[in-house]
Amino acid sequence: MVHSLTIRYEGLALAATIHYPQQAGERGDRKLPLVIINHGFAGTRIGVDRLFVLAARELAQQGHLVLRFDYAGCGESEGNYGDHGLDSMIEQTRTVLDYALGLDIVDPCRVTLLGHSLGAAVALLTAVRDRRVKSLVLWSPVGYPFNDIMRIVGRKTYDEAVTKGAADYLGYSLTPNFFDALLRHQPFQETQKFSGDVLLVHGTGDETIPVDYTFLLEKTFWLRGEGRCEKVIIFQADHTYSRGEHKKELFKATADWLNGYEQRQQEWYHWSI
Repeated sequence: MVHSLTIRYEGLALAATIHYPQQAGERGDRKLPLVIINHGFAGTRIGVDRLFVLAARELAQQGHLVLRFDYAGCGESEGNYGDHGLDSMIEQTRTVLDYALGLDIVDPCRVTLLGHSLGAAVALLTAVRDRRVKSLVLWSPVGYPFNDIMRIVGRKTYDEAVTKGAADYLGYSLTPNFFDALLRHQPFQETQKFSGDVLLVHGTGDETIPVDYTFLLEKTFWLRGEGRCEKVIIFQADHTYSRGEHKKELFKATADWLNGYEQRQQEWYHWSI
C-alpha cells in the first residue's frame, strides 16, 4: 500500500509518500523497521529514472516501512529551495522523523536514514544531531558539500549569487545563504559522532561525486569506538545508478544489509562479551 501525504515544516507543506509492506497487517504486535529516503541536490522524492520510487517499492517488499519526501522547494513541496540550506534540510529531516516515529507501527530501534549524494551528507549530519537515527545507508555520498555543489553548478553561478543576491540554476534560485550553509558543514569531521551502523555504496563510474570519498568515509567510520561500517562498490555504476543491472545490485546490497540487522546485533553481542 502506498499513501501520499504532506508534513508541515515552519508553515510549509512538504510532500511525502509512505510505502507500507504488504504483510504489515499480518505482523501482529511486531513493529516495522523504518527507512526515510533523503534525495540529493535539487532533486525530488521520485529520483532520477525513478530511483527512489523503485528503491522504496523493493524495500517495502522486504518488510520495511519506507517514507520518501521532497525537501522544501523541490518536487511537490512548498517553498524556494535556494532559501533552505543544509541546516534547514537537517531540520526538515528531523521533522519528517517526528512524523514517522509518531506512527505506532514503527520500531524506534530500527530507524534508518537512506541518503543519496547531498542527501547522504544531510543524513549523516542529521544522525549525529538526532539519536533517534540508529543506522545510515549512504549512496554516492557528498564529502565536501561546498566544493562538490560548486563543481556541479559552476563558479559563475556562485559569483552571481554573491553579487546579485541570487542566481538561477535550472530554475532554482540559489542565495548566498545556501552556499554559506554548505561551507559550514564537513561530513568527514562528523563521522566520529555517530555510533550506529553504516552502509556505504558507490559506483566506480560516478563522474559527479568521486568514489574515493566512500573509501575515505569508510576509514573514518572505522576509527570510531563503536558501530560497524560496510562498503559496497558497484563496478561502472554512475552517480544515479541509471542502468537496470546497477539498480538491482544497489537495491539488493541495501536490502541484504538492512535485513541483516538482527545478525549484526548478535555478532556485536558475542563480540562484546
